[in-house]
Amino acid sequence: MEEVTSIFGENVFNETVMKARLPKETYKSLMKTIQGGEKLDASVANVVANAMKDWAVEKGATHYTHWFQPLTGITAEKHDSFIAPTTDGKIIMEFSGKELVQGEPDASSFPSGGIRATFEARGYTAWDPTSYAFIKDGTLCIPTAFCSYTGEALDKKTPLLRSMQAISKQAVRVLHLFEGNENVTSVKTTVGPEQEYFLIDKSVYDKREDLIFTGRTLFGAKSPKGQELEDHYFGMIKPRVQAFMKDLNKELWKLGILAKTEHNEVAPSQHELAPIFSTTNIACDHNQLTMEMMKKVAAKHGMVCLLHEKPFAGVNGSGKHNNWSISTNTGKNLLDPGATPESNAQFLLFLCAVIKAVDEYQDLLRISVASAGNDHRLGANEAPPAIISIFLGEELSEILECIEEGKPYGTHKKEKMQIGVTVLPEFNKDTTDRNRTSPFAFTGNKFEFRMLGSSESIACANVFLNTVVAEELSQFADVLEKSANFKADLHELILKTIKEHKRIIFNGNGYDDSWVHEAEKRGLYNLKSTPEALRHILDEKNVKVFEKFGVYSKVELVSRYEIHNENYSKIINIEAETMLEMVRKDILPCASKYAGELAENISLKNSVSSFANSNIDSSYEVEMLKKNSSLTASIFNKTSQLEADLIEAKHIAIGGDSGKTAMFYHEKVFASMNSLRASVDELELITPKELWPYPNYGDLLFSVR
Repeated sequence: MEEVTSIFGENVFNETVMKARLPKETYKSLMKTIQGGEKLDASVANVVANAMKDWAVEKGATHYTHWFQPLTGITAEKHDSFIAPTTDGKIIMEFSGKELVQGEPDASSFPSGGIRATFEARGYTAWDPTSYAFIKDGTLCIPTAFCSYTGEALDKKTPLLRSMQAISKQAVRVLHLFEGNENVTSVKTTVGPEQEYFLIDKSVYDKREDLIFTGRTLFGAKSPKGQELEDHYFGMIKPRVQAFMKDLNKELWKLGILAKTEHNEVAPSQHELAPIFSTTNIACDHNQLTMEMMKKVAAKHGMVCLLHEKPFAGVNGSGKHNNWSISTNTGKNLLDPGATPESNAQFLLFLCAVIKAVDEYQDLLRISVASAGNDHRLGANEAPPAIISIFLGEELSEILECIEEGKPYGTHKKEKMQIGVTVLPEFNKDTTDRNRTSPFAFTGNKFEFRMLGSSESIACANVFLNTVVAEELSQFADVLEKSANFKADLHELILKTIKEHKRIIFNGNGYDDSWVHEAEKRGLYNLKSTPEALRHILDEKNVKVFEKFGVYSKVELVSRYEIHNENYSKIINIEAETMLEMVRKDILPCASKYAGELAENISLKNSVSSFANSNIDSSYEVEMLKKNSSLTASIFNKTSQLEADLIEAKHIAIGGDSGKTAMFYHEKVFASMNSLRASVDELELITPKELWPYPNYGDLLFSVR
């Protein structure tokens, strides 16, 4: 493999390339936009476009695309070539500033939640100069925002950029109240999203209609071996997987993606990749590219990368841990407690802003991770529960308690870790343990939001998080900017926040059933499903906070409500239709064939018994035939019930209430699917493997050797 330092970012039109190829004044002007958030100078666009085109063509690119993130959850691109005709019948390679800055895809063909009618096709993509252009598959990709003809955001990036702007403005207001922050002009949120995924062999994937159509197994009896021995987690990486990871790293590094850590996860065939922190919008772009590259590279190795949150029942599903922090343009991490957090008032104020935001907007944070796939994980013994809470750890919790009770805090010195083996080096013990059961955990100098689903964009979670923290910082600034006694009022504000919002802090086991009851006593939300959570997105307080900072208008929020409900219903409908097809075409015929074989064997044994005047025992065949017939009848009846539920669901959908439709799919269709699955999985356990129409869980989970 080539030297990492030489290939890193080689396909990115990054700062180094811009500095080398752009005139000095153009470069300076563009850097003011990228680093300082200043408005882009229109005169810069043509110069940048020409330099970008020359660089891309030299690297073999013939086309460019405005690469954007519509509300489908994946990326989109429309390719145009650089060629332009000349008067002598030949062509030149051309790319203008106008083409760089603005594109025009069809807005009516993407989800809009009613913002755009089918006949209203015009939409615009707008260049995001803060996220570097890159070359992928021989095409120059220009990261862009996507909006409708009437200006509403139709993508995930536009609200993300708005939310970053909001938190920056409010954080700077607060920082300027503290000495030493005179040079702070902007604040950026940074994110390091850890990505979990499964790898299975393509040969078994191709035999599973459910995996092909839905990304998860709709049927499948438990394998004799799963994750019980906990031998896969951090275990030796298999050579075939190692080869995949090596090639994946290479492709990601070429795109300037800071892929850092890779390891086996808990479930068989499950793995994780973690990057180094990036500015949030860039981290979002990079995570979308990472998921795309995982699938492409896996295919080259004869494997399929599964990004669904729960591809297999009975083993851990896949999530995405969103490590979120806030930093100033001067390089200070605002969530770093320092050596003495108890006396670091600035840190404590920002910590309180996050605590207050998470408590007051629990519903929004739950909504930000809501999806049909993620509903399978949240609340199970593998992922945080659907209840939002904050883990702070022993030291910070004790500090806040001392502030609340007005008593001195006994500073904890760094404690040496005692392992009991003299040859091992001593090292300092962290001031707090980690809590993998917490959905929102403080982990030293950042918060780890652990509820995100593996297949989802990280944009929504960070839009919501940025916005609600901006709201609390805004409230804090409103109070403190009018203060006549800053230190006293600051202390009072921190004290008040702790008292009013400490209910959201929970350092215990989030998987324990007792937490559900405790959370209810505290008045915390427990929104177990996507339809239940989505009901709250249009609550007055939520609309108000988004409109206040211009992150979403009421129209844009309504569109998201409609889109997410419709998407949930469509996913459950596709899964249900796939189940019905698998049962009708494969599973019931398989059961009937096996029943015929059993009946034939019983008849044969009875004939031999009569002929030989001897009792030949057919109790096994009789018992299996009884079980087979009982389960076959159950499956047939449950299939009829699921069919009826789907008919009713489609009738409800005609009424146009997307929330009501989604709730019916959750309460009735999904329940019927689970009931049908239970009978099919039981049938699989008594059916000979050679008769069963699909690779079983053992074949799938241990297919990559």
